[in-house]
Amino acid sequence: MKYISTRGGAAPQEFCDILLGGLAPDGGLYLPESYPQVADQLQEWRGLSYAELAFRILSLFITDIPAADLKAICDKTYTAQTYRWSRDPAKAGDIVPLTTLEPDFHLLELSNGPTLAFKDMAMQLLGNLFEYVLDRRGETINILGATSGDTGSAAEYAMRGKHNVRVFMLSPEGKMSAFQRAQMYSLPDANIFNIAVRGMFDDAQDIVKAVSNDAEFKAKYKIGAVNSINWARVAAQIVYYFKGYFEATRHNAEKVAFCVPSGNFGNICAGHIARMMGLPIARLVLATNENDVLDEFFRSGIYRPRTTAETHITSSPSMDISKASNFERFIFDVVGRDAATVRQLWSKVDTGGSFSLADGPFAARLPEYGFVSGRSSHADRLATIRDIWARYGLMIDTHTADGVKVAQEHRLAGLPMIVLETAQAVKFAETIREALGRDPVRPVELEGIESLPQKVEVVDAALAQVKDIIVRHC
Repeated sequence: MKYISTRGGAAPQEFCDILLGGLAPDGGLYLPESYPQVADQLQEWRGLSYAELAFRILSLFITDIPAADLKAICDKTYTAQTYRWSRDPAKAGDIVPLTTLEPDFHLLELSNGPTLAFKDMAMQLLGNLFEYVLDRRGETINILGATSGDTGSAAEYAMRGKHNVRVFMLSPEGKMSAFQRAQMYSLPDANIFNIAVRGMFDDAQDIVKAVSNDAEFKAKYKIGAVNSINWARVAAQIVYYFKGYFEATRHNAEKVAFCVPSGNFGNICAGHIARMMGLPIARLVLATNENDVLDEFFRSGIYRPRTTAETHITSSPSMDISKASNFERFIFDVVGRDAATVRQLWSKVDTGGSFSLADGPFAARLPEYGFVSGRSSHADRLATIRDIWARYGLMIDTHTADGVKVAQEHRLAGLPMIVLETAQAVKFAETIREALGRDPVRPVELEGIESLPQKVEVVDAALAQVKDIIVRHC
């Protein structure tokens, strides 16, 4: 399997090369040259363990790691001990349990990993892949990433203590929950460096992209990426769409809908690829918060990223994103994998502009991909959290609440709807208290995490300041 850039200016690469590289040299994102087709394998896969299912799917995308080694990596990653924080003790050890709220309406629990967020599902794999490849190549890497909340802690917990790896994680100062900040800033590991940027997530993400596009600096300091621009993240997330489908259906003639809270388009991009591979997904329902750039696109065909000043600070902060990095991967498919068209469209985006597919030759193709969308507000989140608690005794986080609200608007009779849970409620205790008047339950090992000493360096949203920190610690 070889990988190509969405912008067409990079030679085809194998998996291990793009694993360490992040963005393609031409500024594009890597995708497989073609999507493997698996409809005839669904019956065989239906009864597999999560680790075995991950191995089968990832084997289609990773052909430069020996099969026995890749299987060992999957077995090491997806263990009941690592994903042990299910809110239901009866489901402890089930890595991706499905909770049925009512017939044909389900939650897929993805937040049982070390940082209580769905990002662990891919990031734990990424950490083990990095260690494997770096050891065999005798290389080191400096991970540079940006987080609006959960990516940072998931990356740091996956990479902490790993030899040959340093992590420099940017986050918007004061914009994450207290629990999210504590998870990241309290890690004492010598290879973890937290950088709080005075600004929004998009400012931090722009700095990461600017460093990645500085070829000389990137090469000298061996800069790699763990954000969802890294293809390995998306590939790992494909797996739980298959697992959720198998859990919610009895046979492979059934179709389902998935609803995905979306900010950077990485999580739902994995669903798009699973659908392209032949998983029977009838609809992909995209849910945003007040930062509704993606909802606007699927309603109007216009992609118009917002400025920092236009970005809302919300109670579902991991979705406070107005430039969806992975959206370029989807548009690459929509325009028939024409890299010249992608370059033209993103020349507008990269200079602060927008583009429209509403009236051009690609407008008729958009419905073929099964997307619908909706948005949620703070008031909607509070109402949804209260409703799910009152009716089912389940406490959901703010991002999952966005997903549940939008999913309810797009339900179709006879079509199972699976909402991807994104985090546990404890990560957003302030809003849970506002909604329910009580504190969320947390794993006993995480009691008092907010009072631990924190290690973070605060800087302006300035490329030079971030580069200086990297230079000082390398």
